[in-house]
Amino acid sequence: MEKGGWVYLMTNKYNTVIYVGVTSDLRQRVFDHQNSRYPGSFTSRYRINKLVYFHFFDSIQEAIDEEKRIKGGTRQSKLNMINQMNPEWKDLSNGVEI
Repeated sequence: MEKGGWVYLMTNKYNTVIYVGVTSDLRQRVFDHQNSRYPGSFTSRYRINKLVYFHFFDSIQEAIDEEKRIKGGTRQSKLNMINQMNPEWKDLSNGVEI
């Protein structure tokens, strides 16, 4: 049985940088970003630690395909996605069941 996957968008304190990712374990992946588990990574360098969007897919391949589609889109399309789900740009990792 295939495990599903999450597509997620994260940003920094000032909401100036948007990171798009995919994972099968969103809780752990967000924890990794928030704690700079990979010090040389893009998310560590730009202090990206705020989860602002996420969506679950039944298959990891669907999630990967959606991640590629989002990454290929414009910054404005990413902003629209975030604003539709989370208009206040709150950190969704706090108290949200993911």
